[in-house]
Amino acid sequence: MTIKEARKSVGITQRTLSERLEIPLRTVEDWERGVSSPPKYVEKLIVKEILAMRNSEQQCDN
Repeated sequence: MTIKEARKSVGITQRTLSERLEIPLRTVEDWERGVSSPPKYVEKLIVKEILAMRNSEQQCDN
């Protein structure tokens, strides 16, 4: 799963992702456009964090 796919599955914007993970917005934009890409291990960690956002939000709803 890519960062963009994970982000969209959780329903957050690039700006929200940028703010929550303290990654410059321009960096997130560049990754999603294919201008640049993070190392694979970083991408996996970011995807994991994004999916954890969904899980934590679901727990707050209960």
